[in-house]
Amino acid sequence: MKYAIIIIFILVFASIITGFVLDTPYSQKLIGFGVMGLFFIAFPLFAYYRWKDKNIKDYMLTKENLEEMRKSQKDNRL
Repeated sequence: MKYAIIIIFILVFASIITGFVLDTPYSQKLIGFGVMGLFFIAFPLFAYYRWKDKNIKDYMLTKENLEEMRKSQKDNRL
């Protein structure tokens, strides 16, 4: 999946750059499809790949996590 994401990023950026460089009637479509591919295909795949094995509760501000943060701040000040 890692290599598929890299290939998609390269294709998307190539489409955007090609749209800027070429002076054709469809150059704006190349830029538009590149941006859409970046935000609707490449970024969700990247986000899924990075978060698939993570526990979401570790990143939420729950009462226990706030207490741990307060305790660690007190320990760092001493």
